[in-house]
Amino acid sequence: MRKVGPYGVETLPQVLVDVPAAPTACRDTLAERARLHWRRTDGGDPAALAEEFLAAHGLNLRDLTRPTTDHHDTTGPCGAALYLSAAAGAHLAGAPTAAPEPAPTLPDLAVVVYDHRPTHATPPAPPTPWWLGEWTESWTPRQHATAVDAVRDAIARGDLYQANLVGHAAAPYTGDPLPALRRLGALPGARYGGVLTGDDWAIGCASPETLIALRDGHLITRPIKGTRPATPTGRAELLTSAKERAEHIMIVDLERNDLARIARTGTVTVDDLFAVRRWCDLWQAESTVRATPADGLGLADLLRATCPGGSVTGAPKLAALTHIAAAEPVGRGASMGALGWVTPGHIDLGLTIRTAAADGEHLHTWAGGGITWDSDAHAEVAEAAAKTTPVRATLAGH
Repeated sequence: MRKVGPYGVETLPQVLVDVPAAPTACRDTLAERARLHWRRTDGGDPAALAEEFLAAHGLNLRDLTRPTTDHHDTTGPCGAALYLSAAAGAHLAGAPTAAPEPAPTLPDLAVVVYDHRPTHATPPAPPTPWWLGEWTESWTPRQHATAVDAVRDAIARGDLYQANLVGHAAAPYTGDPLPALRRLGALPGARYGGVLTGDDWAIGCASPETLIALRDGHLITRPIKGTRPATPTGRAELLTSAKERAEHIMIVDLERNDLARIARTGTVTVDDLFAVRRWCDLWQAESTVRATPADGLGLADLLRATCPGGSVTGAPKLAALTHIAAAEPVGRGASMGALGWVTPGHIDLGLTIRTAAADGEHLHTWAGGGITWDSDAHAEVAEAAAKTTPVRATLAGH
């Protein structure tokens, strides 16, 4: 974890850049040009701040539909890492975020601009001895189950249709956490595998889920909803589960609505619905929603429309966020936010599920699932545990 000032522009030594979704061909020739950190206590609009900061450093994303030059032009910046926390997304949506953050050194927004460099990056130093202690949960299985039943009660009252509940755990460590976080990013199926570091913090991501991407003039989101063990029986159960399919389709409809706010009228389509794909030892159901961006769409409006992601909030989104703020004992930290790569004409942000964070003393993980009227509290607790098991095992080095 590097010591970096929150708003400064620095010339830093070259290190391996392993930001999720960064161009593979560029990763060993990138050097940091400038960095922005923002926290909710700073005030203002993080989406607008990100857009303005990028434009000030040669990456104009105020109109994502404009023709762009080849990002391999070495006379300008290659692109930027962008991280937006779940709390920042809730802020953009006008929702409350009452729970304290378990890793307060993490910013709510980080934007890091990178230049190309003609030489290769210096390999990381040999790792220091690594020890990871026992995990302490932010709630007990009973408390988690009670929260599931409270969502079902809210659905029965007509307050919402679905809400995603997320639990947190922390474990003390000694040594350098970066190798552990890089191992996490290398897990099978991690479409957004990688690491972003800052001042006394680091985020490791193994997410398979596309929050929002802009490629070849199309907006794409790939919501994931529905999980089973990666066995033949688990796959069959997922494909035939009426509860999982209903939960999934609710979120697909929510994502269609989010994209419709920023798309040309009539262009929102669902390319794949409930396709079953594998992440580590789990089957997951994924859909692909596509749209053509509206004329003049900028990065700030894109973030406001899509953050936080519907698959980790619920429907209606604002009602679900309000319930989540009251139900979860701690904040979502680095999880359930956005992390990836942005450059003019190309955006690729993953949803930070299967994600861990390090502060100066602890590693943090989060996991949860969507709750509907048909949810069984004990099954939901077991599903969250199944999602976090490979993450924790990988961080420990097993």
